[in-house]
Amino acid sequence: MKVKAMKLETAKTAGFCFGVNRAVKILNQKLDEGKKVCTLGPIIHNPQVIEELEKRGARIVENPCDTPEGFEVVIRAHGVTKQVIEELEEKGIPYTDATCPYVIKIHKIIKENSREDNVVLIAGDEKHPEVCGFRSHCKGESYVFRNEEELLGILEKNDEFASKEIIVVAQTTFSVKEWKKCGKILQKVCTNPISFDTICKATQNRQDEAEMLSKRNDVMLVIGGLFSSNTVKLKNVCEQNCRTYLIERPEELMNLDFAGCEKIGITAGASTPARIIKEVEVIMTENFNDNKITKETQDQELFFAAVDSIDDTSDNPNVVGIVVGIAPNEIQVDIGRKYAGFIPVEEYSNDPTADPAKELKIGDELNLIIMKTNDNEGTMKLSKRLYDRRASWKNIVAAKEADEIVEAVVAEAVRGGVICYPMGARVFIPASQTGLAKDEDLAQLVKQTVKFRIIDLDEQKKRVVGSIRAVLREERKAATEAFWADIAEGQEFTGTVKSLTNYGAFVDLGGVDGMVHISELSWKRIKHPSEIVNVGDTVKVFVKALDAEKRKISLGYKRIEDNPWEILKRDYPVDSVVTAKVVGLTTFGAFATVIDGIDGLIHISQIADRHIASPKEVLSVGEEVTVKITEIDFDKKRVSLSIRALLEPAAETEEAVEEAVAEEAAEEAAEEVAE
Repeated sequence: MKVKAMKLETAKTAGFCFGVNRAVKILNQKLDEGKKVCTLGPIIHNPQVIEELEKRGARIVENPCDTPEGFEVVIRAHGVTKQVIEELEEKGIPYTDATCPYVIKIHKIIKENSREDNVVLIAGDEKHPEVCGFRSHCKGESYVFRNEEELLGILEKNDEFASKEIIVVAQTTFSVKEWKKCGKILQKVCTNPISFDTICKATQNRQDEAEMLSKRNDVMLVIGGLFSSNTVKLKNVCEQNCRTYLIERPEELMNLDFAGCEKIGITAGASTPARIIKEVEVIMTENFNDNKITKETQDQELFFAAVDSIDDTSDNPNVVGIVVGIAPNEIQVDIGRKYAGFIPVEEYSNDPTADPAKELKIGDELNLIIMKTNDNEGTMKLSKRLYDRRASWKNIVAAKEADEIVEAVVAEAVRGGVICYPMGARVFIPASQTGLAKDEDLAQLVKQTVKFRIIDLDEQKKRVVGSIRAVLREERKAATEAFWADIAEGQEFTGTVKSLTNYGAFVDLGGVDGMVHISELSWKRIKHPSEIVNVGDTVKVFVKALDAEKRKISLGYKRIEDNPWEILKRDYPVDSVVTAKVVGLTTFGAFATVIDGIDGLIHISQIADRHIASPKEVLSVGEEVTVKITEIDFDKKRVSLSIRALLEPAAETEEAVEEAVAEEAAEEAAEEVAE
């Protein structure tokens, strides 16, 4: 198989950045000095480098308390939280800070600008150690967003941000393009946000060069750790312009498809050593420019070239065969000629999961292409796979042109996506287009029927790319429009608690979120929504108010029948005798809980059947007493209680009565002033 010589172009910015190089150098120097060293988490995101350092004796621990006796800690390039530093110092564990200077600079920016009354917005990955370190220095609220969609979600849920002081920083490896998009949104929504461009210049230069290379090459190779933030972002930048592969190790090259490629660009993440980049260049030069090719590539080229070498005794290579036998390795067919027709099992279908024994029965008709005729044996080799591929390509092209939704079963999960075979054609759906979250397992889609649109089609290379996410987005949009067309105030829903904030709970009503304000969660005063509901709870809510223009829904959760004042009116009329718990003492009386959510006042004159100078003489907080409800004012939400009304009247002198009446009048006046 002859392959055109490939031209390789390696990015000048590929490989170790200043911060990573510094961290690795510090650790190696410690090891060279014979010191026992461990790192808090991997020193950088590169498996080969980590393996080499472990072989030299470096250990990885997750927490300061895991540090072995006699070991020194080296803090990774991404940095750690301030709490970790405090713990190291508190425990007296020796450490060397190898945090990238650019990261330390961001820590300083946040420390100097964050206050309890302002908000810090961080562009980056919430779980990334670098971002965790940033948030630990925030004095007030902080939020993290990965893209413009997440930023808009944060701003929509927090109207008050428009008037608050907003501090904005970015993870050093954040996408430059995404940062610019988010900056425009913040300028529109917020009043003078204070934005610090903290993306590392090396990162920006690396992304810019990767974009340039991807535009002028057929394929891009991105070398680096699969879990490295800057490497993944490089892949995202490149795959916008050409086919892109992300590899960790040079040996992975032999499993990649370079069919039809003449120009290949190479870049690498900030944690990739120069020697690995060089090894990739050598393998590419020796194995691919020397007319060598992987089995997968060879199969693809044979597949599309097979018809050109068909050996047929007629002018038409197409035939119809009737199944007369099914064996494990082939299907026998009658093609109405003197030759015995057979279809090798590998020529049955493009779908590797297809099983002819389950899908076929004797007598079925199959459209086939003649591949080879053997006159000596009187046999004819046939392919259903080639026939289907020819026909399916026309159908796929038609589906792309008509922008139709295609349906198929996911056959397998591969590196970077999943494969489907609709109408017999191989369609690749990248992980970013599956609709799954970044860290979700693609294998869960295997054997599932999915709907997708064809978003890219290369007729020359016979490559097809699909998107499940495009269909899901359309379905969500349609469902949202239908939801807003039907929703009305007072309407009830069963939803799921999606998230909690200090001021309320967000509930998913089926693709659309509504908010239950904290005051609507309970009839009694609560400090946080978690006292009533938790994330994941199924709750019944009703629509209190709608803002169709801003697409905001205010929900109610507490029910009128649970209103303690309604319960009091129904079950506890005036003159009812109840057991109440004393919850507070004042100079003019005691407050006691009648029912959950309602406290009543036992005036000092109603505590005892004798004159007392202070409620403390008779009552104490937490004590349970039997009281009579003497008066209820539902408008002012007041309840008057009396212990004295339940006691036997004591003999009183006229002078004592007059004194008590005067004292009561004075205390009531004092109470009104206090209120």
